[in-house]
Amino acid sequence: MIAGPTAWGQENGTIDTEHAIDDREIDARIEAIFDEMGGLQTVFVTVRSGVVTLRGKVREAALAEQAEAIAGRVAGVVAVKNEIEEVTSLSLRLEPVYERLRKRAVQTVAYIPLVAVALVVWVLIYAAGWYVARRDWPWSRIAPNSFIASLLRQLVRLIFFIAGAVMALDILGASALLGTILGAAGIVGLAIGFAVRDTVENYIASILLSVRQPFSPKDYIAIETYEGFVISLTSRATILIDPDGNHIRIPNATVFKSNITNYSRNPQRRFLFQIGIAPESNSDRALELALQKISSLDFVLADPGPDGWIDEIGDSTIKLTLTGWIDQNRTSFLKARSESMRLVKLELEAHGIPLPEPTYRLRIEGESAAALSGKPSREHAAPEKAPAEPEETTIANDTRPDQAVTRKIDEERSHASKGDLLSEVSPENLNG
Repeated sequence: MIAGPTAWGQENGTIDTEHAIDDREIDARIEAIFDEMGGLQTVFVTVRSGVVTLRGKVREAALAEQAEAIAGRVAGVVAVKNEIEEVTSLSLRLEPVYERLRKRAVQTVAYIPLVAVALVVWVLIYAAGWYVARRDWPWSRIAPNSFIASLLRQLVRLIFFIAGAVMALDILGASALLGTILGAAGIVGLAIGFAVRDTVENYIASILLSVRQPFSPKDYIAIETYEGFVISLTSRATILIDPDGNHIRIPNATVFKSNITNYSRNPQRRFLFQIGIAPESNSDRALELALQKISSLDFVLADPGPDGWIDEIGDSTIKLTLTGWIDQNRTSFLKARSESMRLVKLELEAHGIPLPEPTYRLRIEGESAAALSGKPSREHAAPEKAPAEPEETTIANDTRPDQAVTRKIDEERSHASKGDLLSEVSPENLNG
């Protein structure tokens, strides 16, 4: 039974007894109302002195509460006693569910033509977006590379998709539902963004790097403590290969926030080395000979020309610093520097300018000093002379770039070309 406390028909104010309505009129009025209400036909009404007693059985507790509320609003009702019971029969309890499902099924069938029209409109709008996005123009023109062009195409498809959804919901009269969907999507997207923050950061950094392109494929660059040739830029990492053939993967977020040194952006690169001469040597003459020798090398550029200066004067050596410029497209930086050092050394020695040797001053006292001051013993035979070494060539060796490294880079590039976000030609407005 769903019997609760007695409900009062007149909660505020006194009960009017002079103009009381006949109980039979109240009874007839309430039962007439219940006959018109679905689910309340099984409720019986008894009225005595304005007090209404409700009895019977209903399928849902909500119907009992509804009957009580209706009876309390009828004129002349002093109080309402709700003694309505809720049926426990499974078939009767499920009957309202079946009725609701039937009504919804009828409504769904009635909505089918409208839903079909909404879907057609949605598909047509999305198809228009797909057609616009798949065209090469203008995306290939306004985008700096294929990756950004692909992102623009996806953005256009998404805009047309949402526009079609808005139109379809508007046709169905459910446009208010779109705000709920977008709000839920925003919350879910925020949660996912926090969960994969590093991945999102790397992806955004890849977009910015692909637009800016501070380096191009095959460039030799340094990122913090890493150096190597650029193989590719993916959506997550920048891939380098060092001169030893090792792969280096650096997260794009790290690359974007780091200092990048690009040794290949300018094909002309300066090499530098130091060489020491003995303190008694003519430093001006040594510097002149060294610069003449560097200038005579085929792989050294005339403009800008070589340069040199005295960098340091010590107790046993004078350090000369020498520089020269090369074209990295034709000359290996390491080989050019190596050959320059070797040939300058030979040039100085050929003109009688000695290179410094370590100098030590020993002070020996006592019997050891007297023994050393005597004549050397003749018992010890003179050491045998070492066989003569072949003379070192004064001609520059091959300084062309290492073709093995070049082939390795080309091979790696062929495998990475599909997912590469870099262009072979950097934007003209980049200065590295």
